[in-house]
Amino acid sequence: MASSSQPTLRSAQGPSNPPTRTPRRALVTAVVLILVFQRLVPFGREILYPFTLLATWVHEMGHGLTALILGGHFVKLEIFGDGSGLAHTAVSVGWRDALVAMGGLLAPPVAGASILAFAHGGRRARGLLAFLAGALVISVAIWVRSPAGVIAMPLLALGFGYMAWRSTPDRRLLLAQGIGVLLALDTVTRIDYLFSASAEVDGARRSSDISRVAEALGGHYLLWGCLLALISLGLCALGVWRAWRQPTATPRRG
Repeated sequence: MASSSQPTLRSAQGPSNPPTRTPRRALVTAVVLILVFQRLVPFGREILYPFTLLATWVHEMGHGLTALILGGHFVKLEIFGDGSGLAHTAVSVGWRDALVAMGGLLAPPVAGASILAFAHGGRRARGLLAFLAGALVISVAIWVRSPAGVIAMPLLALGFGYMAWRSTPDRRLLLAQGIGVLLALDTVTRIDYLFSASAEVDGARRSSDISRVAEALGGHYLLWGCLLALISLGLCALGVWRAWRQPTATPRRG
């Protein structure tokens, strides 16, 4: 009996699955890849273009969902081929309008920090990607009304769904961490928009979000830009800190 149980013991102790990439490795790898594609690879920004559209979608959904929370209306969402977007909302003038404007600016860093803090394993990364795919599909059904958005958002949803159910845990985790980093830094990397009184949306000049905040609450838009930049940086730092503190992922199937 003792000799027959020994092979079973060795089999149980042997590695049945390779360990999932740790959150720290995934985070560092994601940051390095983003920097390489943005700075060194020819047409790297074009390769990251789908994620630019994703960040625009998060930004505009931030406007729309904030309006709904405040008792207003989220009429429709437009995403354009140049990476800009426009959320058509209706709320009372004053502080509510300012919060709707802030909702778009803060949505990417809030989402990015949340992803970095939450997605620290293959299973959680799968859940996140599946959630993003579903949210994109729902938004297209209810709010997205521009041709570029109607085409691009379902394609993004299809890609996230494929990665959620057909990719390896390591790749899912790497993608989730990459999305988290890009969103967490989105408002800061578009710093020119954060400190501009106007912006070009689909070829037309419009008041920027930060100028709407200043008009509704008073003060200069540059001061509000500094405040939101600090908040965005703080959220990004918090998300990275939480991701860095996560324990090593345990081996899992799928």
